[in-house]
Amino acid sequence: MFAPTIVPTADAALATSLHLAIDNKTKPRGSLGLLEGLAARIGLIQKSCAPQLIEPVILIFAGDHGVTAENISAFPQSVTWQMMENFLQGGAAINVFARQNGCALKIIDAGVNHEFGTRPGLVDRKVAPGTRNFVREPAMSAAECELALQHGASLVDELNGNVVGFGEMGIGNTTSAAALMHVLTGLAAAQCVGTGTGLDADGVQRKQQAIEAAHRLHAEVTEPLAVLATYGGFEIAMMVGAMLRAAERRMVLLIDGFIVSAALLVAARMQPAILDYCVFSHCSQEQGHRLLLEYLHARPLLHLDLRLGEGSGCALAMPLLHSAVNFLTQMATFSSAQVSGKLVDSPAQ
Repeated sequence: MFAPTIVPTADAALATSLHLAIDNKTKPRGSLGLLEGLAARIGLIQKSCAPQLIEPVILIFAGDHGVTAENISAFPQSVTWQMMENFLQGGAAINVFARQNGCALKIIDAGVNHEFGTRPGLVDRKVAPGTRNFVREPAMSAAECELALQHGASLVDELNGNVVGFGEMGIGNTTSAAALMHVLTGLAAAQCVGTGTGLDADGVQRKQQAIEAAHRLHAEVTEPLAVLATYGGFEIAMMVGAMLRAAERRMVLLIDGFIVSAALLVAARMQPAILDYCVFSHCSQEQGHRLLLEYLHARPLLHLDLRLGEGSGCALAMPLLHSAVNFLTQMATFSSAQVSGKLVDSPAQ
């Protein structure tokens, strides 16, 4: 059974050294805002005061969802494989942003209801051609869920770098993510559901009702892996496995939007220390994402009203990771630049 062990990054001596290094740069203390905390986090992950970002990659996991039978999406299921073709041809937003910001991409078929054949650039880890409708039965078996976790972990084992971003594609997966959030956080389904790919008010209501009906059917399911198997998608389960392995390898985990954060929620319930390794790229416009980030005590880098998925937020945030590491390793200190430090306040005369 897949059971990684993740060690917290807490290291008081290293944290002190990192903060001293950051505070001694030629700037007022705290003046680089979130970049200062980001630099310290990456340093703690890498156990170094001189961290590096090596071969960053974004993994895009794709899968189809049986719950689309409940009419919870504004787009047909076929859009999943059509967008996969777009990724493979380099024409999607994530392709543009990844090229622009120096990120490699891996496109993974975790469980798409389509046969692509052998294709350059496509990683075939298909568990099955889509999950079952979780309103009627569990989305996947325990064995299928375990296989997806193992596939995710093995994909990370093949990477040479130390930064991995997570993206996804799958019509219906905002419903799966909202269901996972509802069950694992206890927040009302109405707080977890959103418009997804563009549902109207009636569509959002159908989504909420589907999740509530599923929760009544599967009320006894509470353990994180069982919840994942019951409500998740193959792409979500594969992300969970990949995230756990990446943190076990002390990589920086770059988290995208709502669906990726829902996968992280499952992983964090299994191994809470995984959150030490996460950088949250942005806060999505999808309703549940802000509440989910609050639940995870996460502070995202960007607020751009994105709701695309694909790992787009990861690619857009990469320059900020480079900026954080570069100011820590390249910026002059007050002494090296012969710049005077802050005056010590004199006692009142």
